[in-house]
Amino acid sequence: MKANTSRRDFLSISAALGAAGAATGLAVLADPAGAAAQTVGVKSGDLPDLTIKEVKIYVTSLDGVHKLNGTETGELISVVTNSGIEGNYTIGDRSTTPGWLAWAKSELVGKNVMNLLPTYTSTTGMKASGGFNGGAGTPVRRPAPPVGGAAGTAAAATAAAAARPAGSPAFFNGANSTPGRADTGLLARSGGTWPNYYTAAADVCMWDILGKAVNQPVYKILSGGTPTKNRVMAYASSQHLATVEDYIPDVLKAKAQGFRGYKIHPGGGQHATGPAIPTYIGHMEEIREVRKAVGDEFVLMHDPVQGYNRYEALAVGRLLEELNYAWFEDPIRTVDMEGLIELARQLSIPLHVGEFLFSIADFAEYIKKDAMGVVRLIGDNVGGISGSMRVGLLADAHGLECAPHNWGNPLDLAVHFHVELALPNVYWFEMPFPSEYTDRAYFKYQFRIDKDGYVPAPTEPGLGYPIDRAALDKVTTRIDR
Repeated sequence: MKANTSRRDFLSISAALGAAGAATGLAVLADPAGAAAQTVGVKSGDLPDLTIKEVKIYVTSLDGVHKLNGTETGELISVVTNSGIEGNYTIGDRSTTPGWLAWAKSELVGKNVMNLLPTYTSTTGMKASGGFNGGAGTPVRRPAPPVGGAAGTAAAATAAAAARPAGSPAFFNGANSTPGRADTGLLARSGGTWPNYYTAAADVCMWDILGKAVNQPVYKILSGGTPTKNRVMAYASSQHLATVEDYIPDVLKAKAQGFRGYKIHPGGGQHATGPAIPTYIGHMEEIREVRKAVGDEFVLMHDPVQGYNRYEALAVGRLLEELNYAWFEDPIRTVDMEGLIELARQLSIPLHVGEFLFSIADFAEYIKKDAMGVVRLIGDNVGGISGSMRVGLLADAHGLECAPHNWGNPLDLAVHFHVELALPNVYWFEMPFPSEYTDRAYFKYQFRIDKDGYVPAPTEPGLGYPIDRAALDKVTTRIDR
């Protein structure tokens, strides 16, 4: 039976408990270079020259790669400082980011990471149009889609620049952007627009640089030099499988490999043979059969990725509760806040929500109104590492768990993993399953669980997973400079 106590009833207690951790985290975001220097006992002025001298993109072949995100382009960006430190990240994994190189040449080159990075921690402060942080900016039109080759990159940059008002920052209207937000060109407190996949990628590269500058993994800087953990328990996160029958061998394979949990990403909800049935009915069969296959004590979760209406979500949610599933993720469209509030009122199972939110102000609103039980986030959507930490600390200050989204190539996983390691309110690592789908040729490291079902923290500096330069050369089709 669900307790009658609302989250708001213990808000003041949870806020007090999270205050110390939030204060440390926010201090790090306010002065990343100072925090990095402190981890090794030096002053920020003693760090190498972190002025950015060059940006470029390695365009790699995706032949033989299983793309977990259908938009993956194989673009590995590079930000290089005067001292020769290189920061890297991949773009195009949520949606394409045309003209990133032209934007980066204008916005990054000649500027120092120590000065730039703190400004990127406050770029997600705006709500939807006319929100409480100020009026909306000049509307921004969608840039033209890119064409192939170096000429196409230049053409895309030109088109993107022409599509926005003079002097306004570039940003991309991603496929997951919510109406009334991506197309408004909203002015955030730092003067940029949001959501902004350009600055999110740059933010990650700069954290990578900063970690390498002090020879420390990023999570040790983020946690103020006192990391909360050195490994995180993993659950297997399924693909959207074709039939109801496909989930039993899949979950049994994950359990046999040592995973401590399994999340169903339901597919079409149909049987391999026989007449068509309502999709959510098929999903409920999957939920029953998976529980029966693994027993009562194995941890299970369910994520239809906003696939249900309110009635279907309530029916599925009640079954999940009956079968002791750990959480119900994105049951309905995130923009249906009233529906989420009603589901949370009628169900006791935690609702994981947030992958389709882009502003910290919107996260605050959903928390305040009990529209989420656990805070989900995607780093690219909320500002890279800086924005992810802000959202995670907001959740912690309100006594809520945070569950970053891990789905993609090694650098996608790395970004969220550092946030998970640094935050005190994260308990799971989402491992795309099969795990080998995350592998990329130019990373020797492969994300896998240990014998206890955990993913160990990286020990290398920066993002912690060095690039195999010889392997990168083999798969690089061109370098855009």
